[in-house]
Amino acid sequence: MDGPPDRPRSEARQRWRLVARRSTEAPSLTQREVAEAWEAAVVASGLPVTFTDAARPRARVSFGAPLPLGIAAEAELIDLVLVERLPAWRVRDALIGQLPDGWSLVDLYDVWPAGPPLAGRVVAADYRIVLEEDARGETLENAARTLLGSATLPRDRPRGAETVRYDLRPLIVDLRVDPGPPVVVRTRTRFHPELGTGRPEEVLGALAAAAGHPLSPQAIVRERLILSDDPDAPGPPDAR
Repeated sequence: MDGPPDRPRSEARQRWRLVARRSTEAPSLTQREVAEAWEAAVVASGLPVTFTDAARPRARVSFGAPLPLGIAAEAELIDLVLVERLPAWRVRDALIGQLPDGWSLVDLYDVWPAGPPLAGRVVAADYRIVLEEDARGETLENAARTLLGSATLPRDRPRGAETVRYDLRPLIVDLRVDPGPPVVVRTRTRFHPELGTGRPEEVLGALAAAAGHPLSPQAIVRERLILSDDPDAPGPPDAR
């Protein structure tokens, strides 16, 4: 989405942190397409948003973390930078009715404009994985305990045309199974600048391997993103 070419970049006066929900009915878009849809929505809202200083200016809308295809979300974090200070009700009223299809606004709050970028502060995420009806909760509870007690969990991850081996264990902060029905797997995975990101489908794959049978998810939901200054933010991997 292209911003107005004659609109200069302006000084940031206010940064709003939006908490947004993506439903299961939302269009299946790549993260780039999601970003473009949000930029278009913000421009259409009429809010005095800042634009990047580039040949093709873009509205300054930033995301806490990419949201994989096919995953719903309950509390995504999105930062919006304005050139004027506005009350919360003005920002909310302007956005309602303009949000991308399948998205809704849960909350918003004013944060320091000069604070660190949002993406660099995300350290973990909570996921809820609802399994098909034939899942066996008791077996999975034992498998989850086995995974958490493991020193390493070697896994293969595709990267382009190649496959790379990595250790999933440092990327799993917590793993629990609610026996249901339906059986629900709850996991907290780490975002680490060197080790990478723990993906819910990879956690499910490791759990299936430990249980000795395949697992099929009905739905995967990202419940929340956890920032470095949150009270329950995880410590470094070697402190688990």
